[in-house]
Amino acid sequence: MKNVQIFGVKNSSASRAAERFFKERSVPVQYVDLKQKALAPGEVKRFIDKFALPQLLDTGGKEYEVSGLKHMRMGEADLLAKIEREPKLLKLPLCRFLHLLSFGQDEEQWKAMAAALKAQK
Repeated sequence: MKNVQIFGVKNSSASRAAERFFKERSVPVQYVDLKQKALAPGEVKRFIDKFALPQLLDTGGKEYEVSGLKHMRMGEADLLAKIEREPKLLKLPLCRFLHLLSFGQDEEQWKAMAAALKAQK
């Protein structure tokens, strides 16, 4: 992989911030708009294995409140299906470069990804 992958939605300010961060540093990105294409199950698993699903949920976001998740209990499979339909339930963006992963607005990890990519060149 020769670029950073950003999984987000175009109307998310945090997703746009990640894209801008990498572009300002001339880091090539592959932007995956989760409204157009759902996260692959293997990709979701990679983030869940690293961070755990509850940590990835944006429990303070409007989508979480509107979806009723605040007052509902559901299994992981049902929750993943709901996230596939509404990716804004996650703290976006999800970013990946090789083994480095981040979620939300995590500039420290983004800097590490940019440095790792430049070290490969």
